[in-house]
This record gives sequence, C-alpha cells and structure tokens, in this order.
Amino acid sequence: MNIIQKIKLNNYRCHDVFELDCNRPTTLIIGENGSGKTSVLEAIYLALRGKSFRAVDRDIVLHESDFYRAEIDLYDAKKVIIRYDAKNDKKSFEIDGKKSIRLPKKDRYPVVLFEPNNIYLIESSPSRRRDYFDELFKQINNNYSVALSRYNKAIKQRNDLLKQEELSRDDLFSWDVLCAQYGSELKKIRIDIIDKINQKMSNNYREIAKNNDECRIEYTGEKVDENKYLAELNRNFERDRILGYTTFGAHRDDYKFCFNGNDADGSASRGEMRSIILALKFIEAEILESETGKAPVVLLDDIFSELDEMRQKHLVKNFRNYQMIITSTNIPTNMTANMNL
Repeated sequence: MNIIQKIKLNNYRCHDVFELDCNRPTTLIIGENGSGKTSVLEAIYLALRGKSFRAVDRDIVLHESDFYRAEIDLYDAKKVIIRYDAKNDKKSFEIDGKKSIRLPKKDRYPVVLFEPNNIYLIESSPSRRRDYFDELFKQINNNYSVALSRYNKAIKQRNDLLKQEELSRDDLFSWDVLCAQYGSELKKIRIDIIDKINQKMSNNYREIAKNNDECRIEYTGEKVDENKYLAELNRNFERDRILGYTTFGAHRDDYKFCFNGNDADGSASRGEMRSIILALKFIEAEILESETGKAPVVLLDDIFSELDEMRQKHLVKNFRNYQMIITSTNIPTNMTANMNL
C-alpha cells in the first residue's frame, strides 16, 4: 500500500506550483542538479516527521514570497497540510481539518532517508554520527526525543555556568542531576538499539558483498545508572571548570564502525564502506517496521550517483516491499520516471 498518494507544493523553495501523483510503489523524479528534486523529498519528510531534514522554515520559502504551503495526500484519504507564514514566522499543521502548531506524535510516520552524504558517515565527525543516530532513535523510541531535548537543555545550562569565574560544585548540582537522569536514559536506549542493529549487521553486509567479512557498530559510551553518571560529573568538576564545558556525558559519545575487528575508517575500502552503510539502511527499515508496526516510506535522494550497478540492484531489491520515492539526474537501469523536472 502506498502511504504517499499525492503531493502539492506552493512557494516551496524553487517550486511556485508543483504537483506529483505517487501512484506506483516506486516513484522516480528525474532532473538536473538544482531543479528542486530534493525539495519534494523534504516536503514529504516534513509531512511525515514534522520537521525538515535540512533547513529552517524561513529558508524554505520561495524567494520574495511570504508563505509556503505543502499538501500531502496519504493513505485512507488522510490529508496533511503544512502552512508557513514568513511575516510572522509561524507554521501550522492541518490533519483532516484539525490544526496544530506541531505534528502530533500519533500522526508521525517512519521514514528511511538515504542521502549522498550518508555514504561518508563512517569517515565523518563524531557530532555528525551522533546527529545521524539521534534522528533514527527518535523514530524508534518515543522516549528518546524527550530525553534528548531535556538533556541538551541541561547541558547548555551547565556549560553556561562553567564559563563563570566564580563557581562551586553546589552551583551545578541541580543541572548535574538532570544531566545524569536524562543522559543515563539516552545511553541505555542507544546501547539497546545498537545491539539490535549489530545482530543483523554482518549478515546483511555479507548478502551485499558476497563474502564472510564481519562488521559492527561500537557505541563508545558505557551504560551507567544515574548515581554513577552523577559521580562521574562530580569527578570531572575541576577539569570542566578549567575548560569551560562538560567533558563527560552522552553528548560526547560516538559510534565507531568496525570492519573485521578494526576501525572501518582506515581498514575498509571505499566500496566496503558503501556496502556497510547499505547494510545499515536495510536494517533501519526492518527495525522501524518492527518497532512501530508501520512499513516506513523510503526516500532516496540522488543516491544512485554514489553506487555502482551491483549496489543499486541490492538497494532496489531490499526496499522492494516499501514505498520508494527516488530522485536522480538520470534514469537508472530498468526504471522509468514518474516526473521529469
């Protein structure tokens, strides 16, 4: 069943008016770079997840326009309308006639988003890897988003205090408690989900690469309860005070990709790293469907340019049971375009 049925955009990035019927299991949008292909995927993501994956609202509005509007027809005649008033910097979601300033959790739908820069995740910075997995974990676990938001607020307040010249341990205590509460929760959820991913990682990789190599993800943060977390913050007080920021916590943890027991960044070839990320994406779809009970929509943004023919075939094969919306600068083998831009 297709989740996305139809898309209508007004004043959305470079599109003054745009319409697309997604009446096939796979929708292919063909166009040159800069023609607005990614903007269509962005609007779909916005309707399903409640926010853009690449910009704030004021950057989305077509140049010299004072609003944008995105209308997405979903399954069972459900309709999501997003309006943004640039003059007042206000956005609203309307779902079947009911308006709200945010997309309600019950109306959010899982999405697997595959962008070209995902291919370089293994080689990217720890902060980019944290951002990547944070977005995935928010979809899988409803508590993760709340814990992450509250943790980030507590860390910001703690870091602001650490920059003050006169500071005692007592000044940080209430923020330390909050950091320990939400930080330990984040660590636990991260470890649990990474364990589930690792149960499938090597097998999925071997299906793509046709060999017996092993790959896994190592989360660098250990599981600690609130008391141990609090004790670690206290132990690092003097160091944190000198540096002016919090050196221990969930905001500092990383995800290392391992290939045959070594760090993949340095031991895996470019092709092997691409296969590792493909394997991860297939597992994302499986876990999202298992945990949410909904088959995710798969958005593939110009990814074929980064993959050879063998990996393209695996991509299409492994996502064949999901609705796919694909952008590309040319028509891949054995596919036809729904829309040319």
